[in-house]
Amino acid sequence: MSGTKPKCNEFLESDEEETSEELTKAVCLESELQEGQMMEVEVGHHSVLLTHCEGKFSAIGNQCTHYGAPLSKGAVTGHTVRCPWHGACFNVHTGDLEEYPGIDSLPCHKVTIHNSKVYVSVNKKTLRQEKRIKTMGAAVPGFTHTVVLLGGGAASLICAEVLRQQNFPGRIIMATRDDLLPYDKTRLSKVMNVETESILLRRMEFYLQYDIEVWLRKEAQSVNTDEKTVTFDDGSVQSYDQLLIATGCRAKGLNVPGINLDNVKMLETPEDARQIHEACMGSKVVLVGTSFVGMEIASYLIDKASSITVIGSSELPYQSTLGPEIGRVTMMMLTEKNVRFYMNDSVLEVRGQDGKVKEVVLKSAKVLPADVFIVGIGVKPNSEFLRGSRIQLDSRNFVVVDKYMRTNIPGVFCGGDVATFPLTMAKNQPVNIGHWQMAQAHGRIAALNMLDKPTELSSVPFYWTVLLGKTIRYAGYGEGYTEIVVKGKLEDKKFLALYIKNDAVIAAVSLNYDPAVSAVAQRLIAGKVITKEEAQSDELDWLQLS
Repeated sequence: MSGTKPKCNEFLESDEEETSEELTKAVCLESELQEGQMMEVEVGHHSVLLTHCEGKFSAIGNQCTHYGAPLSKGAVTGHTVRCPWHGACFNVHTGDLEEYPGIDSLPCHKVTIHNSKVYVSVNKKTLRQEKRIKTMGAAVPGFTHTVVLLGGGAASLICAEVLRQQNFPGRIIMATRDDLLPYDKTRLSKVMNVETESILLRRMEFYLQYDIEVWLRKEAQSVNTDEKTVTFDDGSVQSYDQLLIATGCRAKGLNVPGINLDNVKMLETPEDARQIHEACMGSKVVLVGTSFVGMEIASYLIDKASSITVIGSSELPYQSTLGPEIGRVTMMMLTEKNVRFYMNDSVLEVRGQDGKVKEVVLKSAKVLPADVFIVGIGVKPNSEFLRGSRIQLDSRNFVVVDKYMRTNIPGVFCGGDVATFPLTMAKNQPVNIGHWQMAQAHGRIAALNMLDKPTELSSVPFYWTVLLGKTIRYAGYGEGYTEIVVKGKLEDKKFLALYIKNDAVIAAVSLNYDPAVSAVAQRLIAGKVITKEEAQSDELDWLQLS
């Protein structure tokens, strides 16, 4: 059940006790919170999530460690609460993180029951602590077992953290071609003038404290799986006992005349984002690509560029992912803000003057004036360095792994956007899903299996995109859906759409309909079928809407 405010009982004002170490407060009557329910309570001006789950009252921090969402507005099932915004999950009894995209756990508070009243005690030392790092070990001198992580993104970071959380005593090396420590890449197309420091996932002190070596500006050139070595672009060679390939993807270029002119932009790094922000201020912007990133960039630039024109190869944005119904709504949202769309079209040529972009010529013969041209047409895997190895790639050059994130080579694992993996909820269909949360889950599964703790990947994909300050949330895997059931009204920009295949829900997308998508994700991960009949019903209790 999603959170409800406690009733204002007379005893609440007086039932408080304070010691030098603890602040204790009666927060509700035992009878007010039924099994499977939760509510937000306040102790010492600190927001606490009180739950009654599995026959036990528990209290943890109420703010999700990802972006601070109130967990009391989320969905609770069993001992797990799922964030309403981006799907992170926490154990309600311990506060431990159970599903990403958050990377930290929550503080846990003591609960006692006396005279039918529920008391929560908060340690004063941790009163202002909204997140905590799980206990982690460090390297042990003389233990030479080496794990090399190729790539500096979400999968590598989580793999390193989980190894140390499991007290792996060996050497961990994270090598990346980036010149930055791992950062939150989801922010780049949403806040393009972002300060790099503000999106770092961990500071350098963290890596030093837990003996995680980070090699920046170091790109893998080849892998020799017989010798168990990686050769880097500077000529150095590093041996490994176990290897994680998490090199991700890069933006796909456009092969047309004029593509090398100044002010042709692609988004890959924080520096790219800042350059796009700066170049587009007061400018005529033409953008090709109606994927998530392309649409987010267009949305971000609405109050900055003098004009925005978007070119798409399909009839509607997101047509192959979210479907025409949702594509039509998002296109309408941006059109109302004077973004112009040229759909079912493509770019033939970019024309310039004095070395800079001046016009973009379309296949339809339309000529668009442009000061800046942004390319956002998808990605391709960073896997070229594996071509001489025995590591198996699929037909699109993604690395093939099993449910344990193992490649075909013993001791070599792969995760993140560069991996093709079997998706449990899609009957183990091999998929490539470039979601932030999924890359993090890959890192965790790889780490556990490196340590011979057999663990299968079971995560349900969870994604979000932001348009005009509104967040569209998505959970599941909707490929091959045959119909959509809509709750609410698409035109009102308040809806839940359920994707149906073989008479069951396989995915959900929502706008202003929290915590419905989190509730769907909880059902999907539990393997509980949401029938077409249930989806079509007006009975919505299972969605845990407040």
